[in-house]
Amino acid sequence: MVFRYPAFFWSGWRWRLGLPFLLLLLTSEAAAQGQLTRYRLGKTQLDAGHYAAALRELEPLTQPINHFAQAADAAYLAAVAATRLGQWAEAEQLLNLIRNQHPTYAGLPDVLYLQGQASFEQGDYDTALRTLGQLPAGRLTAERAAMQAAYLAKLKNRATWQRLLRRYPQSSLVGRLYADFLLGAGAASEADRQQLDGLITQFRLDRARYATVLGAANGASAYKVAPRRGGYVIGVLLPFELQDNSWEKKHKNQFVTDLYAGLRLAQDSLARAGRVVQLLAYDIGPDTLTLKAVLALPELAGVDLLVGPVYKSGARLLARYAREHQIICVNPMSQDLDLVRGNACHYLFAPSAATQGRRAAEFAATTLGTGRPALLAYEDSRDEVDFALAFRATYEAAGGQVLAQRPFRVGTANSVAAALPGAVIAAVGLVVVASDNRQAGPAAFAALAKVPAGRRPALLAPGTWLDNPYLDLGQLGAPSTYFYYPKYYDPLRPGYRRFRQLYLSRQHLPPSVFASQGFELGLFFGNALHQFGPNFQAGLAAAPPQPGAIFGGLAYPGAAHDNQLVPLVKLSNLEIQPVR
Repeated sequence: MVFRYPAFFWSGWRWRLGLPFLLLLLTSEAAAQGQLTRYRLGKTQLDAGHYAAALRELEPLTQPINHFAQAADAAYLAAVAATRLGQWAEAEQLLNLIRNQHPTYAGLPDVLYLQGQASFEQGDYDTALRTLGQLPAGRLTAERAAMQAAYLAKLKNRATWQRLLRRYPQSSLVGRLYADFLLGAGAASEADRQQLDGLITQFRLDRARYATVLGAANGASAYKVAPRRGGYVIGVLLPFELQDNSWEKKHKNQFVTDLYAGLRLAQDSLARAGRVVQLLAYDIGPDTLTLKAVLALPELAGVDLLVGPVYKSGARLLARYAREHQIICVNPMSQDLDLVRGNACHYLFAPSAATQGRRAAEFAATTLGTGRPALLAYEDSRDEVDFALAFRATYEAAGGQVLAQRPFRVGTANSVAAALPGAVIAAVGLVVVASDNRQAGPAAFAALAKVPAGRRPALLAPGTWLDNPYLDLGQLGAPSTYFYYPKYYDPLRPGYRRFRQLYLSRQHLPPSVFASQGFELGLFFGNALHQFGPNFQAGLAAAPPQPGAIFGGLAYPGAAHDNQLVPLVKLSNLEIQPVR
């Protein structure tokens, strides 16, 4: 026999269970209706020109916690209201909210366009051009061009112009407007006239328009020479160690092979541009005995440029040979400024450790401020000591104070932690850690984590930490964490993408950083040979900073014999972004 509950029993329970859900449903519908009413009121206020009132009504609807169906539209209209009030930073935050929370929003082109204007208004020209560059093809093309031209025409800061030219070397708009800037500024220096002449040639500008500043020579540089008909010869002295075919040796020397492969690819690129260079490769082995035998070859005295070596044991020997034979030598990897000091024929391709220290200190003083002192911790090695000395001298000259300077030895128990005491960290506004060792990063972040977040200072560290597998993205992407990164490159940059494609087609492997260095070195100094001749010291000293094909750029102004450009970057939204 099956027992059945009476019908009124089930209806009573349905009433008891259904009432809370019914009330919740009615409450949700009322809330949604209230949000819609507020949205319509905000639109009405915006149309009437009551921008502050519109912003008050619309901004709360943009927050994800409110689950408003038209939150993206509300955020865009609120951003418009903020721009009308001149609140550009708030407008940019609202537009960023749309891009992060509503990536498929139909009005995304309008969002990008308005965000570009917000960045321009705040003086962030890099971000403005990068954002406008993300507009879909064919959308707001005329409006974008007009906005860029209007804001760039107002730009009067030479350093910003130079940075834009390095970042957008193929932009005809940037090139043309910078040429106009040089025209208005008078292009007083020889370096200015050289750069103006290059812009006229590259972008096919009307030379007659700039004749007044180019002078009677019609823009011809005093340092330019007629290129040699048969091209130039570059001697490459690297420890290939070809006599040892073991796997271990090939693996150890892969960086040398990659460096030379990059040089070969640069040779091809120069040839396509009509600039012939010939590479003569010499295997100098790992010791100075083989190098001395190579330097005794009569043919070596007839080359136009020397590249190498990679080990310090032979660097001074080759530098002395270069000075005696008056042949410029470029060291492809060293950061030791002492190698080139007092030798007009010796250059470092990379920024020296001392130059990195100066540029890092300039960034810290101008961007992070000098209101609170700094803690300087560094590995007890030659390059890091040079960095620390240069950083302190430059930072203090700019008005900053280094409260403590602490060397440490990586591998020694608690050495890094001892150099970063919590009491000192809590008292400073900046912690600088100079060490590429993989143990330094985790120890530094562990020391910073012991200080309450509200008192935690900014951190400035080497860019090599970004490749450290023992550090997570949350640490690296902290808001006040910055990196000095000489080897930074933008993988989306057209120059790098072309290089990578060419390298893949030839080597069937993606390029390493050493291949990239070889390509950049060969391209830059190969062009220098054709522009200024084998004795190009005066030409490089007067030339403006040159945008790199891969890296940030190269500059050897005045008496500098190491690259003076050092990118400063930070990790933001999982992307490495230059901040200087």
